[in-house]
Amino acid sequence: MRAGEVLVSVSVPFNKEGEVIRAFKQAKRKDDDIAIVTCGLRIRVDENQRVVDAAFAYGGVAPTTVLAHAAAKAAVGGTWGDREVLDRVLGACQQELKLDYAVPGGMAEYRTALTTSFLFKFWAVSCCALRIACAESALAHELNEEERVVSKARQEYAPVEDRAIVGKGVAHLAALKQVTGEARYVDDMPPIAGELHVGLVLSTRAHAHILGINADKALALPGVVRVLTARDVPGENHWNIFKDEEILPADTVHYYGQPLALVLATTQKTAQEAARLVAVAYEELPAVLSIRDAVAQSSFYDETRQLINGDVDKALAAADLVLEGESYCGAQEHFYLETMGAIAVPKGEDGEMEVFASTQNPTEAQMVVAEVLGVPASRVVCRVKRMGGGFGGKESRSVLIAAFAALGAHHTGRSVRIALDRDEDMQVSGQRHPFYGRWTVGVTKEGRILGLRARIYSNGGFSHDLSIGVLERAVSHLDNCYRMPATDFVGRVCRTNTQSNTAFRSFGGCQGMFLSENMLCEVADRLSLSVDHVREINLYRTGDVTPFSQKLDDWNVPQMWAQLKSKACYDERRQAVDEFNRQSTHRKRGLAMLPTKFGISFGVKHLNQGMALVHVYMDGSVLVAHGGTEMGQGLHTKMAMVAAETLELPLESIFISETATNTAANTSPTAASASSDLNGFAVYNACKELADRLRPYRERMAGEPFAKIAKVAYLDRCNLTAAGHYCTPDIGFNWMKNEGLLYFYFTQGVAIAEVELDTLTGSHSTLRVDIVMDVGRSLNKAIDIGQIEGAFAQGQGWTTTEEFLYFPNGRLFTTGPGNYKIPSAMDIPRDFRVDLLEGSDTSVLKTIFSSKGVGEPPLFLGASVFFALRDAVLAKRREVGVPGRLVMESPATPEILRMACEDQLAQMARIPGVLKEGKTPFVVRI
Repeated sequence: MRAGEVLVSVSVPFNKEGEVIRAFKQAKRKDDDIAIVTCGLRIRVDENQRVVDAAFAYGGVAPTTVLAHAAAKAAVGGTWGDREVLDRVLGACQQELKLDYAVPGGMAEYRTALTTSFLFKFWAVSCCALRIACAESALAHELNEEERVVSKARQEYAPVEDRAIVGKGVAHLAALKQVTGEARYVDDMPPIAGELHVGLVLSTRAHAHILGINADKALALPGVVRVLTARDVPGENHWNIFKDEEILPADTVHYYGQPLALVLATTQKTAQEAARLVAVAYEELPAVLSIRDAVAQSSFYDETRQLINGDVDKALAAADLVLEGESYCGAQEHFYLETMGAIAVPKGEDGEMEVFASTQNPTEAQMVVAEVLGVPASRVVCRVKRMGGGFGGKESRSVLIAAFAALGAHHTGRSVRIALDRDEDMQVSGQRHPFYGRWTVGVTKEGRILGLRARIYSNGGFSHDLSIGVLERAVSHLDNCYRMPATDFVGRVCRTNTQSNTAFRSFGGCQGMFLSENMLCEVADRLSLSVDHVREINLYRTGDVTPFSQKLDDWNVPQMWAQLKSKACYDERRQAVDEFNRQSTHRKRGLAMLPTKFGISFGVKHLNQGMALVHVYMDGSVLVAHGGTEMGQGLHTKMAMVAAETLELPLESIFISETATNTAANTSPTAASASSDLNGFAVYNACKELADRLRPYRERMAGEPFAKIAKVAYLDRCNLTAAGHYCTPDIGFNWMKNEGLLYFYFTQGVAIAEVELDTLTGSHSTLRVDIVMDVGRSLNKAIDIGQIEGAFAQGQGWTTTEEFLYFPNGRLFTTGPGNYKIPSAMDIPRDFRVDLLEGSDTSVLKTIFSSKGVGEPPLFLGASVFFALRDAVLAKRREVGVPGRLVMESPATPEILRMACEDQLAQMARIPGVLKEGKTPFVVRI
């Protein structure tokens, strides 16, 4: 429309004889997403199939919808169904809509390829609709979007007969409250009179000296009470393990979006508006964003982690094939439903402060708040009722948010609330570490690994945070489930000008395993072998020793591999997939089988401890406090079950209110999949002590209600409170000597994923997933199944839809659901089958009720979807004559998948290197 015009009516006519209209859309995700490219295509032919009218309209290739006039002109007058006409139309469309490398929105080659891919699809389906006989019309059934069937699932596990409560499939105790909205989170708490809100002043530079901060305009806004900067921190302004990060920066900002001042105002809206009015003067400094740039510039933190075993040079010399390569896996946003938040309430005397926080780490929140305010930790109480998700993102980064609220409360003497918007949360908090690896591997012609040299690098961001721990787990999981006689693993953390990347479910383990699995795929490519065969022949056997000198005693992966391969009919499905791919041109299927082992324990020895405090009241009810926090994973439910089992009481008698530092002191963070182990044994120890104290009363009063027994015991002055403590035995590893026990045990699993890929768009469907998981003797089988399914979906998202992107100036591009895509209902497997391994020998397990941690280990199995998609891409590449290795980075977005197919339309869309020179891409991976 032109300026001044007004739309007065819209007419949608019926199709005319010989007319076909179709619309196509491609997005980053199957549903609930805006289009990358969309189009409406129309042609009308006469009785001789000659085109008399055509219109091809595209969105997503220009600021507004455009008509491909040249392509339509190339069609008119031609015979629809004639291959020469198709080639002419595709060529005209390609030239007319070709995008510049630096085009806004990025994905220049992919978006260009979509324009011709859609046109090709339209050619085929319109020829079919018009009953025009041509090679492409016979393929129309492949190109129509099928209707998504409703997903189905099966969960299989054996009943528990030998225990009253533990092991049963008890529903999450807060499930109904959570799904009905009754469950309270931090920002649901009613405001306290005079409460203030925090607005964050965020840096608009990736790296710069702060020349000055002018808050005059902000302070003039009605409702603004105060603006705080680094000068207003009364105590210690540095925090985290390495003390290399400031609460508020005094002189230098280190990433785009770093909080550098706090605005306190009477409403959140006013605080955020005022924060935007604060003027900051900068002197810009050079910035490093990506891992590859950091490696090229040697921008590293000092620490190195390495595992060296055997003679790698000798192993490589003896190998039939020596292969070198690189692998990369990207970042991932936690995307918890509840963003970061905290409320700080000053008590008005003795420097006391009460902090209600959404944190996995109440003790660190307590300690840092105390240090920032310059008071003893005993004056600060941190309380956590529950979190709306954490996934590791609230292990350390949440502490900063609690400190902001406490700093405001300290200066104003008023309650202060902070609740981040989604875009603020994604800019301020860290994500999963991206990893980049360079490797040299030697193998036999059968595919057996002889030796591996790997150099891996993580993007740590601007401060240490937990990056060294993440690196340690990545290095120690490079072997995944495979015997490697000679290894030389070295890992470094890159210092960059991004958020400080942090803990995320799997904590480096999945990144290490991914790099090695990608390597195995490329080995299989070169040897023309099935990668699943290469995996199988390299599996550890019981008694083998890992690169970190740990003997595998409790080892069930080979058993689960064989069990799942048979039960899921892998061989038959492999043949069916291959046959489908021979019959189908533009849809390809892929199949992948993937094992995992995940070590359970904190890498820092002193964190491997838990505590609990249990009260039996005289009415027979029981209150349990322990060091773990509830974030939806069902920890409180499991702890209540342990207490009920040990005290021989019904589950309804047990109550867990919250986690607080005045009832559970010096706690470890709820992380590392170890919280059930640590706190479970602490709860058990406390309850066992109480049970022993109460046994004489129970024996004397057999058959009496427990309430009566508790009352009699109280009147007899029996102590009805017990504290429990537990520390993991034998744990402790020396990285310098490669000695000691790094992990207490391994949670293990195997998955098979089958997918179908639209090779013209990169869109895919996950047809079926089968998983078998070894979780020992589960504390709660229903909750563990839920954890397996949820972790799988998160791993699937990490390796497929969830792409983290930055503008070249360091500003985060993917700041919310508009640009960042977690899996949705259409992405989950259509057929999802989960089994728990039953009947395995658990005698070597020294864990609470012989259970295993389950929160993190299944996540890597979600990458089976990535490797199944890789298998599908290989099928297409073989069909179009593209031989050799396939190097594919994660996440495998529709863009990556489509362009990796390397068919004629993809190659037509490629931008020559000379046209990229001197141009800056719109967005970058880091």
